[in-house]
Amino acid sequence: MNWLKNRTVLGTTCILLSLVLCFGIAPLLNRNANETIPIVRVVQDVSKGDVITAAHVKHVRVGSYQLPDTIIQSEEQVIGQYATVDLKAGDYLFPSKLSPVPLDAYLSRLDGKKQALSISIKSLAAGLSGKLQAGDIISLIAADYGDLRTTTLPPELQYVEVLSVTTSNGKDAQPAAYDQQDDSETELPSTLTVLVVPAQAILLSDIENKGKLHAALVYRGNESTAKQFLNAQDAYFTALLSEEANANE
Repeated sequence: MNWLKNRTVLGTTCILLSLVLCFGIAPLLNRNANETIPIVRVVQDVSKGDVITAAHVKHVRVGSYQLPDTIIQSEEQVIGQYATVDLKAGDYLFPSKLSPVPLDAYLSRLDGKKQALSISIKSLAAGLSGKLQAGDIISLIAADYGDLRTTTLPPELQYVEVLSVTTSNGKDAQPAAYDQQDDSETELPSTLTVLVVPAQAILLSDIENKGKLHAALVYRGNESTAKQFLNAQDAYFTALLSEEANANE
């Protein structure tokens, strides 16, 4: 008799749990799955490097379920920006697909005092696992270099600005984390283009030919702080030239 009562209690409990699931939790899950948010979607193809206009995009509402947090929701963040990749009608937009300045605009910064130089990334680790991006301040470490095959951080390369990160096909690399791409679709960086003075360019070329280069991230952030690191590097060369001038007197 007790056994039958226990079965009755168990059955009643299961029925009650089923009712709670059907009429309580399930509608809540369905409501979340059906929620929509406004986003910006491409409605006309845009070639890499072209400026995006209002005619290229449209504000639409789509289901929010499993959408990346970085998806762009405001047209103000898009119009007037430059496409860093070829955009097709129907594409969603992420920060990594846009640039506030024309592609390769950094080349217009060259004034004869500094140069743009590309160096090879010979391994995933050497390029900070593909996480470097334009504007980063890095230190360049020389490994297995010189007669003694030592590893050092040359003072000439303590603070260097990254101008661009490029894949093997010559395209600017995009951090995969920004647009939640699958790893199989992400092409790893192959070269770094850095802003250097002639003495740094000569040293970097020599290290690349006779040793290995590893990049260490020093700073990523606002431009004024980054400038402080670059000023410190410039001060090193100023002091070096002053010492050489005094030695020649």
